[in-house]
Amino acid sequence: MSYFRYLLIVLLLLLACSCQQKKLPKQTALADSLDRWFKIANNDSVAVATRKFYTDKAFAVVSKYPNNLESRTYYFKIAARYYNINALENYKIVTKRIIYNSKIKNDTTNIAEGYSFLGDYFNRKLAFDSAYINYDKSESFYIMSQDYSNAAKNIIYQARVQFIEKDYVGSEKSLFGALKFLKKTHHKELTYDAFNMLGVIYAELNEYHKSLEYHNRALKLLEDRIAFPKKEIYISSSLNNIGLVYQNKGDHKTAISYFKKALAYKDLFKVDCWTYALLINNLGYSELKMGKFNQLPKLFYMSLQISDSLGLVTSKISSKLHLSEYYALMNDSLKAYEFGFEALTDSKQNKLSKQILLSLKQMSIIDYKNKVSYFEDYIQISDSLQLAERQIRNNLGRVEYETDELATEKATLLNQRKTIIYIALTIILIAILISIIRIQSSKNRELRLVQQKQHANEEIYRLMLDQQQQRDEGRRQEKKRIARELHDGVMGQLTAIRLNLFALSRKHDPETIQNALGHIDKIQDVEKEIRGIAYDLTATIDEGTDYMEVITNIFSGLEQHSSIRFSMQVKGETDWNKVSVEVKIALCRMLQEALQNIIKYAQAENVSLTTRGEQHRLFITVQDDGVGFDLKKVRKGLGLRNMQERAREIGGSITITTAPGNGTSLEFTLPLQGNL
Repeated sequence: MSYFRYLLIVLLLLLACSCQQKKLPKQTALADSLDRWFKIANNDSVAVATRKFYTDKAFAVVSKYPNNLESRTYYFKIAARYYNINALENYKIVTKRIIYNSKIKNDTTNIAEGYSFLGDYFNRKLAFDSAYINYDKSESFYIMSQDYSNAAKNIIYQARVQFIEKDYVGSEKSLFGALKFLKKTHHKELTYDAFNMLGVIYAELNEYHKSLEYHNRALKLLEDRIAFPKKEIYISSSLNNIGLVYQNKGDHKTAISYFKKALAYKDLFKVDCWTYALLINNLGYSELKMGKFNQLPKLFYMSLQISDSLGLVTSKISSKLHLSEYYALMNDSLKAYEFGFEALTDSKQNKLSKQILLSLKQMSIIDYKNKVSYFEDYIQISDSLQLAERQIRNNLGRVEYETDELATEKATLLNQRKTIIYIALTIILIAILISIIRIQSSKNRELRLVQQKQHANEEIYRLMLDQQQQRDEGRRQEKKRIARELHDGVMGQLTAIRLNLFALSRKHDPETIQNALGHIDKIQDVEKEIRGIAYDLTATIDEGTDYMEVITNIFSGLEQHSSIRFSMQVKGETDWNKVSVEVKIALCRMLQEALQNIIKYAQAENVSLTTRGEQHRLFITVQDDGVGFDLKKVRKGLGLRNMQERAREIGGSITITTAPGNGTSLEFTLPLQGNL
């Protein structure tokens, strides 16, 4: 099944390729045919009917094309051919098709060019308000496309419409608007058109100085540029315009010099018959005004013949008026009337208001009988023309105002759109910023957690070290305690037992033997104390023990087994039940250590023990009358250090008072209440 599916796909692809291969030659053949038809339609030597036939064929073929850039380009070529053969209605249909198709594809450039073409249609039809509107639309779309050169071109077209309708101030304003765009684009041809037209406007306003200034600027622009299309034709046209300014000023001599300079271009008649016809007509008129009749009326007839062949109505009327004026000056009233009347008739047929007024003025001069009638017609037409011109200027102003309003609304909508875009971008940026802040905050939290974990691990490690140190310190303290207990407790009792048993070496009476046997029993107590130390037990002193009896027993052996006499004095009452067991044990150990030191080093005969209780403290003094010692010279042994450490541990202190030969006094200051 998959094999057949694969085979079907391959066959379809081959079929599609073959269709494309067949279609390509067909499209190429059509394109070749169109190019051939366009060439025939654009040939001025071919009959107008034939040119229109081939243009119609091209239009029929292109109408079947899809709406793309190629078809719209062909439509522009077709429209241009219709315009050249004056088939204006066909031209209008094609132009509207261009605008419609371009709007569907949002082709701004071709929409703009389409409106410019439509403006040319209305301009040719003398519907100047409609022409102005379409040129204005074209300008707007070109600005939208940022094509400032073509935008300036359409502004110049608007200025020409305003000039025709005698809105000279509006035309001047439009031209300066075009020049602002042209400064950006440096389009020399259009800049020339603007300068040239400003010269013409200022001539109509009788501002001849400004007129000459802009005509000369246009001429200098041509002379400075080496590569300028149709440069000689433009130069001849500018020289003709300058000559007309001097002609209007009445300086016909200077005007003639410019006309002749323009006619010096030998190929002008072949290249531009219209400019040639204007030049010889203007030259003939200035020579007429100066009384030079050598080339007259030949120049006027030549101009009339060329204008008539080219269909230049205004130029033909101008030549007839000049002929009428010439023959009037030559006193040939019949020919003067004939040419004047023909000029008036042509002007009325073509509805050329300016030429009608000039013809009426000429007829009022040469037809004396009807002078009043011509003059009344002149006034009436002049007034109606002024009213019509005023209305047209108002219409143009209204169009301009409405266009400005549309531009303002468009700018407002554009600003609103920009505001919405800015707000949206701001919201997006804020959202992104918040996201970044949240992500960064999350990362910071993770970092803090990692740091906290690290700190916790460090703290655990430190606690483990502290615990180890505490264990080590506990072991060390326990070793010290055991050493003290052995030294102060066990050693003290063994010393006392040894001294009591030593009496057997001197006495053998039954009493001494009986006392010795009692001390032998105390060896079992020493054994128990050693066992208690081994198992970290406390001493045998507890809460119910009579502590004064314990102290008395410590010193009783001293009096029985040595020559040292013991005395004890109690000052005040001491509630030993308020003294903690730990303090009692520590005091017992300190007294035992003091007794051992007296026996070993003091060589004393008398030892006294004094106790005195005051508020929360207990003072115990052990004093002997032995040899004493020098505290500064004698090194502190383990026994003395043990006593001081025990005193500090229970919150007490020891004060030693001694001197060589004066005995020794130990004063223990201990807390009466409270625990270690």
